[in-house]
Amino acid sequence: MSMITADPKDVPHVEHFEFTPEYLAKAQELIANYPPGRQASAVIGVLDLAQRQQGWLPRVAMDAVAKLLGMAPIRVYEIATFYTMFQLRPKGRYLLQVCTTTPCWLRGSDAIMKACQAAADGETFSVQEVECLGACVNAPVVQINDDFYEDLDEVSLKKVLDTFKGGGTPKPGPQIDRQTSAPEGGPTTLRSE
Repeated sequence: MSMITADPKDVPHVEHFEFTPEYLAKAQELIANYPPGRQASAVIGVLDLAQRQQGWLPRVAMDAVAKLLGMAPIRVYEIATFYTMFQLRPKGRYLLQVCTTTPCWLRGSDAIMKACQAAADGETFSVQEVECLGACVNAPVVQINDDFYEDLDEVSLKKVLDTFKGGGTPKPGPQIDRQTSAPEGGPTTLRSE
């Protein structure tokens, strides 16, 4: 279920969006990193802030970003619809982004995707298929909100999702006995013995 585009009939109408003082300060801090006349370069970061505040990106939030950056709204829409990180309709509390490119697919991402789709209810979990998440050595991988969960199988994914459902936060990273991207079973070279 892709969230890159959204049929207007599936998107609730949001009448008004305004950055909170906290998010506006963060946006202004991002904008200050760019020279005068180049504020539009902060668009991805400012869109991310709007999405974090609202939970997703309604059109009025994109319009507020365009106004803040002095951009034509269509340019902001183009960016928001291009990147999968932007959600153009409401999503569950946890967004399950499943990598299904070749390394993850070879190690079982089909089963992971099916398990995520079965868990997706639109309130607690939403699921989205994405391209490479850059953790190929620890495939299959699922990004849940801002964290990566790697070396998954159906059993370990269920444990992760059950922990979220129970109000906890599972430990991100490999879900097997592996240190980051080191070989399973520990180092095999450059060991001091």
